[in-house]
Amino acid sequence: MSGIVRVKICGVMHPEDAVEAVKAGADLIGINFVPGSPRRVDVKRALAICEAVEGMDVERVALFRNAQWDEIDGILRRVPFERIQFHGDETEEDVEAVDLPTIKAIHGADEEAARTYPGSILLLDHPHHGGGQGQAWDWSEAEALIAQGYDVIIAGGLTPENVGSALADVGEIPPWGVDVATGVEGPDYRKDPARMRAFVEAVRSKEAEIEAAKESGGDQ
Repeated sequence: MSGIVRVKICGVMHPEDAVEAVKAGADLIGINFVPGSPRRVDVKRALAICEAVEGMDVERVALFRNAQWDEIDGILRRVPFERIQFHGDETEEDVEAVDLPTIKAIHGADEEAARTYPGSILLLDHPHHGGGQGQAWDWSEAEALIAQGYDVIIAGGLTPENVGSALADVGEIPPWGVDVATGVEGPDYRKDPARMRAFVEAVRSKEAEIEAAKESGGDQ
């Protein structure tokens, strides 16, 4: 990990894109198994993606929505993942049934939902639109959850152009991470290497700016 805030590039569909994401500085890559999603991949493609970054400094995350345990278990037996992300109506029991660390997506900064999944990192997506649609929202609403000690990932409509503002909006305590899919894509859902690099650079630049402001304030 190259900074305080982890960068997750989600919806990776090609081995080459996964390698470029890691070269750009991504800390996590997300691979989508959600039926109906334009970024969904099959097990064979997922295995090729994960093998392409084997030994590289990145976490591989499998994304499911309301999947049956047999499906999840079958994929985990065949494809090497370090973390699981749940993006549906899974219960706390469903999430805790897996042995790997988990990310649970919730709608916006919902405190009741946050309390439901105490063992997971919380991915805060758009309050009304589903994941992967690139819809921005008021990211400053996440500040309260972060202040309460929750590990959160900011998502929904992030781009290289606005991720710095999103980090500023959540206050002095940085989120656990940020998540992007649409914001770094070109045609056919391919990840654009230049936009991925720009996204990571924007995150690191804002981190440095926030840290410098803290140090400056402490010297006064």
